Amino acid sequence: MEDTFADLAQHCLSLLDQTGLDNRILIAVSGIPGSGKTTLGTAVHHKINEIWTSAHPSAPRISAFVPMDGFHLTRQKLASMPNAEEAIARRGAPFTFDPDGLLGLIRKLRTPIDSDTKTVYAPSFDHAAKDPVENDIAIYPTDRILIIEGNYLHLDQNPWHQIADLMNELWFVNVQRYVARERIIHRHIQAGIAKDESEAANRADQNDLVNGDYIIKHSLPPTRIIISIDDKNYS
Repeated sequence: MEDTFADLAQHCLSLLDQTGLDNRILIAVSGIPGSGKTTLGTAVHHKINEIWTSAHPSAPRISAFVPMDGFHLTRQKLASMPNAEEAIARRGAPFTFDPDGLLGLIRKLRTPIDSDTKTVYAPSFDHAAKDPVENDIAIYPTDRILIIEGNYLHLDQNPWHQIADLMNELWFVNVQRYVARERIIHRHIQAGIAKDESEAANRADQNDLVNGDYIIKHSLPPTRIIISIDDKNYS
């Protein structure tokens, strides 16, 4: 597992070696809910910085991790939608996100880096408050490799496909459906989204896995497929 994270990190650094000093490398890590894309993305991000700082002890970090969770529509916005009841029940589906806001962020990050480049801030998601937190993730001018993670980064539909088009590579984390379901049920109970296993299973089947099927059906071909790290056949 560790070797795989290191290999992916080295691959990202090799991509950086092939680009100009004024450009960033953007990697979109996607997959269905429960695939382990956050685990993979954060691990590769940390490994990139570990390798970089080992070779350049006095240099700042070179990688940032940017999840798309911060582009969830707020609960207030969902409640004001014409289909509010459905929107609240289906939170996590594509129409409950702000893809235009995410596209705007990615375009900023694609702007060539120069001496006037400023720190860019992305929103995060507060799972306790269940809402985004504006300007919570700092992306510094020295952050040259960005690992961007989220369910819908590979969608073939407008405006999502415009986001995919701005990436250097699309990584898809593959997982068996039953494994994803087990993880989602556990996560919903741990996060307090569901009070028990039955309620968590119902939400997984009626929302998360529905979204997962949509992702599989409407995703662009990935640059690489990575087997989920908790699967026995992970390599």
